[in-house]
Amino acid sequence: MEQLKHDIYWHFKLKRSNGRALKALKIIESYNGKVSPKFRKLSDEYAIEVLGNKAYAPWLYVYSAIQNRFEDGWIPDNYYAKEVVPKLNGDYGKVADRNFITPFLLPSMESLDVAYFINGKFCSPDSKIIDPMAVKDYLFEKQDKIVFKLENSKRGKGVYILNKNNFDPSIYTSNKCGNGVFQKFIQQHPFFSEFADNSVATIRITTVSDELGNISARASYIRFGRTKDTHIMSNSAISIPIDINTGEFHSVGYMNWLQVDKHPDSNVSFHQKTIPHFSKCVDKAIEMHSVIPFMGCLGWDLTVDNLEKVQVIEVNGINNGIKLSEATTGPCFKDLNWSNLWKQRQES
Repeated sequence: MEQLKHDIYWHFKLKRSNGRALKALKIIESYNGKVSPKFRKLSDEYAIEVLGNKAYAPWLYVYSAIQNRFEDGWIPDNYYAKEVVPKLNGDYGKVADRNFITPFLLPSMESLDVAYFINGKFCSPDSKIIDPMAVKDYLFEKQDKIVFKLENSKRGKGVYILNKNNFDPSIYTSNKCGNGVFQKFIQQHPFFSEFADNSVATIRITTVSDELGNISARASYIRFGRTKDTHIMSNSAISIPIDINTGEFHSVGYMNWLQVDKHPDSNVSFHQKTIPHFSKCVDKAIEMHSVIPFMGCLGWDLTVDNLEKVQVIEVNGINNGIKLSEATTGPCFKDLNWSNLWKQRQES
């Protein structure tokens, strides 16, 4: 019965994912032309013969459409979600997504967390319960603005920018709000504000741990918000691939898979732009992952602040998709033999 539930769940999850892939493909083909029958055939064969299921082909079409070629070693985003993340991260991936647990997993990380709201209670980072009557003064004692993020917030939903005037503790205690974290608001580096100054740019770095626990950074991209957004929203953000070795932007970014070569609001070009202190960002992600090498693949959201300090915003152990990186800079994980994980799962 459990296996049946598992199969039904993934049947529909793969179907939804492929719907998104085919929608992306249609957009990409509108400016890059149709994917050649040869690449479609290679994608179908690779999905069936190497990855074990033709349901993984649509994301390979997307990658082929972007790069105008087919590459052995690409990992479809839905294969990554179904076979890679559960196998390499297991339940610890879910634990890493819990903000309250992260400082315990990563004690050397300088956390942005100010407080938590968990199971109806306000809680400090040192696990002390905060009186709801005193929580406003506690939160805004050292900062004028904070960020509240619901646990498992996705695509920018469940993120709120708060100040002392619009913070109302009764919203939380009256069961109108789920568990979440209050974090310091980051004053970002001026480099990022040239593109968008109303929201904090986030650098995603994907790190992996191989079979011997060696940690490496494999892919990166940056996301900018729009002028109307107070924080990054997936449905409106601009994502630009980054050279993982240099921190230089690719000359084009993507907004819902449409190509753009400059920020649509500020009109600042992406051409020959390099993130300041990017090597420090990579080093920080690798350093943090080295503390938990038993987790195979993690997505780190970081930025550089106005004091040129790297800030770790959050770590993603479950929802750290790889589709943009694989489509633009992949294959990023070819040497890790992830394409064989589905066979190991079948044998077990």
